[in-house]
This record gives sequence, structure tokens and C-alpha cells, in this order.
Amino acid sequence: MTVIRESRRTETPNAVMTTLASPTQGGSQQAVWRVEMVPGAVGPVHAFDTEQVWTILDGGAEITLDGVVESAGKGETVVLSADARRQVRADARSGMVAIVCAPGSTRVYRTGAVPACATADGDKILPDWVA
Repeated sequence: MTVIRESRRTETPNAVMTTLASPTQGGSQQAVWRVEMVPGAVGPVHAFDTEQVWTILDGGAEITLDGVVESAGKGETVVLSADARRQVRADARSGMVAIVCAPGSTRVYRTGAVPACATADGDKILPDWVA
């Protein structure tokens, strides 16, 4: 058994991710993190190479996955398939808080430079909140 007593916080221009479990925090094969987005915040268009599960704890979001737009609110869970272009937009009035789970091996890819909150890993990047 591993008890993780300290979380790791990563701030980006569009969200704050708090890592709750990850491979570097006790050998978990899963990464679990909390996402907080202020009202109207919009994440970048990107793709992950593994499936992710998002459960909305508060507020809501509009999620675009390969061109299909869905809204999700408090208490709802969204499963995002691997290798699909995605973008998350927090509710304009309430923002969004969610818990996300993905394999600890998950990597993200997008065009442009590697952001300061990630490490290059071949043609993909490892976000700090997954590591």
C-alpha cells in the first residue's frame, strides 16, 4: 500500500492541475489529477495517446472531441478516446473542476513548442501533472 501525502500543483495559462497519484508518487500505474478552470477558460487543441476519464465535480465544460461538441456538468463523467483531437472550454459562468484518470504512461501531442510544464519525450510530451 502506498499513501500519497503530498500533491503536486502545476499551473498553466488555462488551468491548474493538482496531481493526486502518478508513477513518480509511489509507483502507481495510473495518473490521477484534479483540473480547475476559471469561468470561460479554454484549453489548447491537443491529443493524448491513451484514453482519459473525466468526472466533473463542479461547474461544467464544453468538450470538443474530433469535431463533436458535448457539454458535461457536475456529477457527469466523460470518457475521451485515445488519439482524438480535443479541447476543453470551462463554463462561462461557473468554471469547471474535474478529476481525471489516465494510464501513467500517457503522453500528449500537439503542434508548437513544448510548454514549460512538460518534458519532451520523442515526438510527444509528458505533462508535469502525469509524471
